[in-house]
Parts: sequence; structure tokens; C-alpha cells
Amino acid sequence: MPDTMQLVVTGAGGRMGQALIKVLSQTPGVRLIGAIAREGSPHLGRDAGELAGLGTLDVEVTDDPLPVFARADGIIDFTAPATSLVYAGLAAQARIVDVIGTTGFTADEERQLLAAARHARVVQSGNMSLGVNLLSLLVHRAARTLQADWDIEIVEMHHRHKVDAPSGTALMLGEAAAAGRQIDLASNSVRERDGFTGARPCEAIGFATLRGGSVIGEHSVIFAGEGERIELTHRSQDRMIFARGAVKAALWAMSQKPGLYSMLDVLGLDEPSP
Repeated sequence: MPDTMQLVVTGAGGRMGQALIKVLSQTPGVRLIGAIAREGSPHLGRDAGELAGLGTLDVEVTDDPLPVFARADGIIDFTAPATSLVYAGLAAQARIVDVIGTTGFTADEERQLLAAARHARVVQSGNMSLGVNLLSLLVHRAARTLQADWDIEIVEMHHRHKVDAPSGTALMLGEAAAAGRQIDLASNSVRERDGFTGARPCEAIGFATLRGGSVIGEHSVIFAGEGERIELTHRSQDRMIFARGAVKAALWAMSQKPGLYSMLDVLGLDEPSP
């Protein structure tokens, strides 16, 4: 294993891409060797360090991943599902680490990621922060402990530019709640309420999605019982927490066998039992 892990950041021109470039420049044991942006991006040809406000790093932003993937030990990818699938396929061919913070995958796209993980070391998570992953364990425990007459609602808010809803984090928390209740989230989630909806189904897990301003991410899971309510909340105040988590995941995955992993694996947290 090399002393310094050679990493590539995709989506380099975006908010997360720039945060990742900053974190990589501050983290011992890693080195940025490539920065990928979409075809036609105004950032192509610029130095990745200057793009992130760090000064020159001698890493040019490009839209051609093949040459840099061939030299890399891993990639960190916060882009879009279709793009992430392409990068996952390339990571599998190169037998390297692929840390994926992209959200909004369909069930079929998730299966494609699993196929890529036969050859790549893939760490995929709807959220890379320690706090949110601890929250998911607490949600699972609460859902398992409280009876079905406690209703579960998930409320999330993000900035106006977020394109998927509910967020990947909200869905991750919904999955934790559903696992605790031993029910299927897809057939029990309620994403929309409008007009005369009738009484709330007992097993439903409701989602409310808010978008506006520059909110990085806020998630609350509400357990509402008769005469009392429990609220578990996480508020992200700096997207650098996701970047630091992603870099930690890349370093951890470097010593693992090919496979599909989660941030719970990276953080050494026990997967919740049914």
C-alpha cells in the first residue's frame, strides 16, 4: 500500500468538489492528483487549487477521467446518478476505491453499483457525516422500541439548488425507521399530502421536503404518540463535515477487499439488527 493515497475529485467545480479539494490539501496521507468536471464546464483548464481558493496545486481540471483514473488509488464522487454510474464502472475496471456521496439512485442503479463493487471498493452513503450516521442508529432503535401507534414523520430542509427530493439522508433515515419497524419503506412511505387525504395509515412513514436559501442540511425524525412526542434532529452547519467523512472513507477503503460498504462500516458502528 502506498504511503500517500492518490485521489481524484469528480464534480470539482461544485460546492462539494471544492470542499473536497480543500480537505484533501489539509489531510495527511492523501494527495489530489486529478479533478474532473462535466463536459463544457467553465472550470475546465483551471487549476483545482485556484478553483477552491487555495492557490496553485498543479492539478488541472479536466473532463477526461480515463488518464487520471489510471494513475489513481481512488475517486471521491459527489455528482449525479448517471454520472456516478459511469465513474463506478471505470473504478471497477481500474480496481480502485470509489467513494460515492451522490444521492437519488433508482433501485436499478443501486444494482449497477453493486455490480461495480465486485471489483471496486465502493463506499456509498446518503450522508458522510458521523452525526447523521449516529442519528440513523438512534432512529432505528427508537422505531424498534416504540409501538406502531407512534407515528413517524421525517422533515428535511436543504438549499434552493438541491435537485433530488426527499434527500438521500432523509431516505436513509426512513430506511432506518422502516428496518426498526420491520416494514418495507417503499410500500409504506408517504411523500405527498394534498386535499382530502383521509386518516393517516398506522404504519406510514411520512416525508416533508423543504427547499430554500442556503441551508446546508437539516433533518428531523419525529415520533408522535398519544400525548407525547420525540424529535431526533441533526443540523449541518458546514459542508466540510461531508468532505472530511468522504476522505476518511477513502483512506479506510484502501485496505479493504472489493465490495459495497457504508459509512457505518467506515466508522466502526454496528449495523442495526432487525
